[in-house]
Amino acid sequence: MTRARPIAAGVALALLAAVASAQDGFRVTHTVDRGNPGQTRINGVVFNENRFDAVDVYVTAEALDGNGKTVARGISFVSPSIGPGRSASFSASVPVMPGATTYRVRVSSYRFGFGQQSP
Repeated sequence: MTRARPIAAGVALALLAAVASAQDGFRVTHTVDRGNPGQTRINGVVFNENRFDAVDVYVTAEALDGNGKTVARGISFVSPSIGPGRSASFSASVPVMPGATTYRVRVSSYRFGFGQQSP
């Protein structure tokens, strides 16, 4: 039974590394629309700079305070597939929070695949 713990720990570390590096190979641009008093709209584009299709792509938009601390966040689905060298637009909502001064967006989830396939 003691052998299972090192293996489980290794798997957990591998999963954390994959989540931490989710931004690698992507470029994200965005604009901030503060026109709604209850929520801020973040509109942007995700560019896939990888050599493979990015499948089931999500972004996380974060409102940051003056110290760079996250005070609110929103997650948005971008596209079922973004081919290499291609892009897809997104729109995410973040609750309006007192003290939010800037916004940051990153690709927070995806997997590599072969794009959309017909049945």
